[in-house]
Amino acid sequence: MKEQAELRARLEAKALDEGFVAIGICRPDAIPEAAGRLADHLAAGHHGDMGWMAERVKWRGNPAALWPEARSVIMLAQSYAPEENPLPLLERRGEGVITTYARGRDYHDLLKKKLKVLGRWLIEQAPGTAIKVFTDTAPVMEKPLAQAAGLGWQGKHTVVISGGFGNWVFLGAIFTTLELPVDAPAEEHCGTCTACLDICPTRAFVAPFRLDARRCISYLTIEHHGPVDEELRPLLGNHVFGCDDCLAVCPWNKFAVAASDMRYGTMEATAPLAELALLDDAGFRARFAGTPVKRTGRDRFVRNVLYAIGNSGDPALRAVAARLVDDPDAAVADAARWAVARLEGG
Repeated sequence: MKEQAELRARLEAKALDEGFVAIGICRPDAIPEAAGRLADHLAAGHHGDMGWMAERVKWRGNPAALWPEARSVIMLAQSYAPEENPLPLLERRGEGVITTYARGRDYHDLLKKKLKVLGRWLIEQAPGTAIKVFTDTAPVMEKPLAQAAGLGWQGKHTVVISGGFGNWVFLGAIFTTLELPVDAPAEEHCGTCTACLDICPTRAFVAPFRLDARRCISYLTIEHHGPVDEELRPLLGNHVFGCDDCLAVCPWNKFAVAASDMRYGTMEATAPLAELALLDDAGFRARFAGTPVKRTGRDRFVRNVLYAIGNSGDPALRAVAARLVDDPDAAVADAARWAVARLEGG
């Protein structure tokens, strides 16, 4: 037991050296309530078009079933906190705003490399140990696992919050066959605060701790294919990829830790809508290569830009939207016509 405790201490030190802001450990069976909550979320249709959430439910709701040989789950947090509050960017109506996490290299790549480095180190320290690393691309519910491992609690906006780092973090997991000392679960400390719920432009939170993705700006601008419901379009404002509103307003961010990897912030937070609207497929791929934005594809992205043009109130952008009313992509053409009509007062 003493040896495990010593290894755990050295593991924590190594994780902090690698740029993680927090580390916690739990057992794979530490979230027995997750399966029921996931079932309720799916039954209500709150996952929208994200069919992958309904796939491999047995694994997603029970980490112990994902890899039965695992004895410990090491949860890690890496900060991507912005240097400035992103909310004032929403006043720049002629510019499109890209969510903070997507303004640089894709976190899947950067975070996974760091997890592998830490995992290899663990194997070197305890020969015979096996590991598997996960970064938001497998049926692993990182947020409840993070709470079970003591990193922080899932706030009313459903994102993990901590008094040690706020809520601007990526989460990664290392499953291992090594049995390590575990942490106590984190307790919820949102209290009576409803700032994250109140600021949401589309009222995507049906209740505290419950998000209906079908009304979430991040979902609508990133995951949703085809036209966005007309009632929601005016509420998107100038968000063209994702949304930071509920994260940015959280008072626990006074404890936010600066991002340790500057590659998360290499892109400007905004760009002129007139410039973004005229991107063709090649231009879009070149501009956003290696970033999370690229995975939406040109069509969905330009669709979002046209909604922002329609919300800009700038008559000069009408001509930009008019150039796309016959775009080969039906959703883009529909968004262009909507933007033209809105700028004409229709």
